[in-house]
Amino acid sequence: MAENFDVIVIGAGPGGYVCAIRAAQLGFKVACVEKRETLGGTCLNIGCIPSKALLQSSEDFEHAKHGLQDHGISVGEVKIDIARMQARKAEVVGANTKGIEFLFKKNKVTWIKGAASFTGPGAIEVEGKPYTAKHIVIATGSDSVPLKGVEVDEKRIVTSTGALELDKVPGHMVIIGGGVIGLELGSVWHRLGADVTVVEFLDRITPGLDGEISKTFQQVLTKQGFQFKLGHKVTSAKAEGEGVTLTIEPAKGGEPEQIKADIVLLAIGRYAYTEGLNLAAAGVETDERGRVKTDAHYATNVSGIYAIGDVIAGPMLAHKAEEEGVALAERLAGQAGHVNYGAIPSVVYTWPEVASVGATEEELKAAGIAYTVGKFPFMANGRARAMGATEGFAKILAEKGTDKLLGAHIIGPDAGTLIAELTTALEFGASAEDVARVCHAHPTLSEVVKEAALAVDGRAIHI
Repeated sequence: MAENFDVIVIGAGPGGYVCAIRAAQLGFKVACVEKRETLGGTCLNIGCIPSKALLQSSEDFEHAKHGLQDHGISVGEVKIDIARMQARKAEVVGANTKGIEFLFKKNKVTWIKGAASFTGPGAIEVEGKPYTAKHIVIATGSDSVPLKGVEVDEKRIVTSTGALELDKVPGHMVIIGGGVIGLELGSVWHRLGADVTVVEFLDRITPGLDGEISKTFQQVLTKQGFQFKLGHKVTSAKAEGEGVTLTIEPAKGGEPEQIKADIVLLAIGRYAYTEGLNLAAAGVETDERGRVKTDAHYATNVSGIYAIGDVIAGPMLAHKAEEEGVALAERLAGQAGHVNYGAIPSVVYTWPEVASVGATEEELKAAGIAYTVGKFPFMANGRARAMGATEGFAKILAEKGTDKLLGAHIIGPDAGTLIAELTTALEFGASAEDVARVCHAHPTLSEVVKEAALAVDGRAIHI
């Protein structure tokens, strides 16, 4: 006999485990299927959390080696212990994944260990055992996009997974792709001593960001020592001896050239992961990119089957998946769960950080929306000067005439935290003036946000 649940969630990443916990809080009998040995999905195990642990470690090393002298602090020779750095990363990951196990027990969510496969519209099989549920949620996430001519071995030619596990600093790392993942991991190994070259097919890095922010971001990274080959494509990467030989050529055509590297990081994007789910057995439809098709309320074409997170359309962000998980669980309970996709922040955790929410200038121009820009540099902020972190600026876009906040973009220290205020303002339909009239503590980095909001109306005080 099949064991029956009210809700079965397939995948225990940020979307899946949050959906399972919220559904349990709402009174459902819930199970979550996960084939990894630990909960948390890509994010907690081989993505967001371990990368941030290494980013923090490498930032601390960089600061100790190059930044402390400005503060009158001498520490002598600064050395790297990669083994300890990796061990600390593992400790951070372990604490987080065990935390999810605790939350499952606390909320009485059953963890079904193994890989799920549909056997029918309301039925799945895991390790040969059948399960049924009134509601089944697909939350299987995403995986790294492969590239023809580049065979990943996770040793010399790596995805983000292998880049997080390197046991020594490469002499030269080539990153294929100028997006968030590549630039974050490139920052880790560059700070620790690697030469880094980024090969990007487009003529700019981070194509989803506001154009001015993206341009400034590239300038900052170049100043740090990154090399960029924009408008180029990689046609092959071959592991030879102790290194890798890449062949690249101009995206618009031209003579090929070769680059030698110790490590190649393939980071050209991610794709929806549905391998082994046997969606055909349930009749679930996917789109041309392999993503599960859903309506505005996460329902697939099959009654009782839903999907959230990276496996459906939209930005592949952990917090987006979490919000969808909560919204869906609440809708299943008869509540009005909803996600405002116009107010989903995104962050690049380099140093300085880059954060964005809402529309970019390019998007507003394409839509024919008249807008006003307010900008304020960190150079003119007292706290940033005290920190010695003055690169970058905050930029606010407001609708001309109404002053309604349309978008906000920050490059600078702690941008990922600062964007929260503007995300809240956007969510509640605030104007730039609303943000400007809120009292911000002095001296804080958040005053840059206030001054940028004032600058929308041409009345910034400190510049």
